[in-house]
Amino acid sequence: MNDFLTPQFRRFLITGGIAAGVNIGSRVLYDMFMPYSLAIVLAHFTGMATAYLLARRYVFTESKRQHLEGSIRYAIVNVAGVAQTWLVSMILAEYALPALGVIDHAHDIAHVIGVGAPVFTSFAAHRYWTFR
Repeated sequence: MNDFLTPQFRRFLITGGIAAGVNIGSRVLYDMFMPYSLAIVLAHFTGMATAYLLARRYVFTESKRQHLEGSIRYAIVNVAGVAQTWLVSMILAEYALPALGVIDHAHDIAHVIGVGAPVFTSFAAHRYWTFR
């Protein structure tokens, strides 16, 4: 638990918050041209590119990994992250929120929650594997 109470984790949350904004904003744009399910996935990769650049520059500054190896590891961790995001977003948008009577903006609410779902698993994986 001490790993999540550090200045590094706070920087991860800030840079991740910026990337989450890019993720959610791009999903809104992608929604105009494609189904919600596909827009979630494409938006995740848009946010992922933003998060990688910010994390490498501001969070994991002491990484000894070469850019290519770090990039590949980053992508692998984020494949798991997109699965978490997609699953949470789809369950909430299609089943849970409508069952609770939330119809207006259900996709937006579900996606915001879905984007937040992999925060702790992603941080741990990036800290101990991607940027180690």
